[in-house]
Amino acid sequence: MAEASLPAGVFQPGTAAVPATRVEITISCRDLADKDLLSKSDPMCVLYTTQLGSTQFAEYERTEQIQNTLNPDFVHKFMLTYYFEERQRLKFEIYDVDSPKSKLDSHDFLGSLETTLGEVLGSMNNKLERPLTNGKGGQIIVSAEEVGDCKDQATLTFKGIKLDKKDFLGKSDPFLVFYRCNEDNSYTIVHRTEVKKNTLNPTWRPMMLLVRALCNGDYDRSIKIECYDWDSDGSSHDLIGEFITNMRELAEGHKTFELINPKKKAKKKSYKNSGVIELTNCLIEKQHSFLDYIKGGAQINFTVAIDFTGSNGNPNHSNSLHYINPYQPNHYEQAISSVGEVIQDYDSDKLFPVLGFGAKIPPNGAVSHEFPVNFNPVNPFCVGIQGIMQAYKTCIQQVQLYGPTNFSPIINHVARFAQAYPDGSNYFILLIITDGVISDMDMTKQSIIAASVLPLSIIIVGVGPADFDAMEELDSDKHLLTHRGRTAERDIVQFVPFREYIGGIASGNSQLSQARLAKDVLAEVPEQLISFMKKRGLKPNAEPPATHQSLAQALPSAPPM
Repeated sequence: MAEASLPAGVFQPGTAAVPATRVEITISCRDLADKDLLSKSDPMCVLYTTQLGSTQFAEYERTEQIQNTLNPDFVHKFMLTYYFEERQRLKFEIYDVDSPKSKLDSHDFLGSLETTLGEVLGSMNNKLERPLTNGKGGQIIVSAEEVGDCKDQATLTFKGIKLDKKDFLGKSDPFLVFYRCNEDNSYTIVHRTEVKKNTLNPTWRPMMLLVRALCNGDYDRSIKIECYDWDSDGSSHDLIGEFITNMRELAEGHKTFELINPKKKAKKKSYKNSGVIELTNCLIEKQHSFLDYIKGGAQINFTVAIDFTGSNGNPNHSNSLHYINPYQPNHYEQAISSVGEVIQDYDSDKLFPVLGFGAKIPPNGAVSHEFPVNFNPVNPFCVGIQGIMQAYKTCIQQVQLYGPTNFSPIINHVARFAQAYPDGSNYFILLIITDGVISDMDMTKQSIIAASVLPLSIIIVGVGPADFDAMEELDSDKHLLTHRGRTAERDIVQFVPFREYIGGIASGNSQLSQARLAKDVLAEVPEQLISFMKKRGLKPNAEPPATHQSLAQALPSAPPM
């Protein structure tokens, strides 16, 4: 396993540490251009960064979309590592989201800002306010704060009692907004609850928030909580009231707070409050990181599944996605290399099962949707990334590409092994590389939902020019996958189209292209592993096992041929 670098603040004699600081970036905008005809814009912010020595920007991350507002305060934070000695260029672009599509050209561009992380941190109170350029007006506010080391997580449950009635024809539609106090006594938004419709006595769902996000680990720092009545136009929610507290007070577990509306209080001498917010429960637990579980002995098991269907084209022709060019890797090889090079550092035995699907295979040409690429059902493991490449190139010459494109047999195959490790001692990552639309979509959804309770993540990389819109449904970032009345326990799928990584910023630079692909497809895996462990109540081992039995030694990993 690759050795993790030490945090800059840890003193450990005889080692080296990079002088770096983790920084949290918060984005707000004011007076954005209104691009929607019948309502206000639905803004989203996209952050671009550059690599050291490069002047070209690459997309880093996106905030959430906020509906119907020209003055958004984005809850999603950008986490960056600040190096004093580097000029870290940043570009922020604001878009009015017009469709569920991820491509930015599907949305209206509202403006941008180019700056550096140093300029943000060097601004008064670490807050940079600038006009948006290349658009039609509006301001962007970029705030930064150094991230503390606190790993505590708070689960909070609130309810409202006798809130003020704000709607003429009904009751109120209340929701809560949480703010962290900054060093200049301004406030930064941290969290919004869901809206509870038509009630003056709401009970909100329990919310899990990092204590670091609420107060940067300082239990005495002020936290402001506002209660609003939701309005459909998005920009004129009515303030019911607010109160100030802190984490030390919340940690007591049961507390009642009066909601105060400053305008009402100033007008009426007899004013008491606008209702009461009651904290009914507060549970504080240490939030374990991905590396905590790795250090505790959790093993990552990487399986590759390759699409050998006929739509890839005749592998003997240069326009085939499976064409083996001695001078340049094809898209399948690039995808295997980029993802595998990162994952292999966490796989102790470097033995990877590689499966194929959608081909006619020897000796009798039967169609198979689940076969070992090295044609060894007893030992389907390949040694290292080079072993995968060699088995893939050999297999291409021995099979006939056919079809259809069925995912469920492969997913079910890996799920059977993941099922044997409910203790989380082994976590499985399945990389599926495919060129086409799934033929067994219903079965695939069922398989993913069934696998969502297992220690398993699925990465799908789409190669070639096909329309992959249906794949976005499986990558359920916004809502959990649901099919025939069943809902996935957690999001375990990440999909990316490879073509987005072979042009633009990475054009002509295959290493940069592969690095971006690896970053994007693997970004969700640590959180997916943590979510599995938390749902099962599994904590990292304080002392990892002295030895680890290779999965290759423990179990066969291929179907009979």
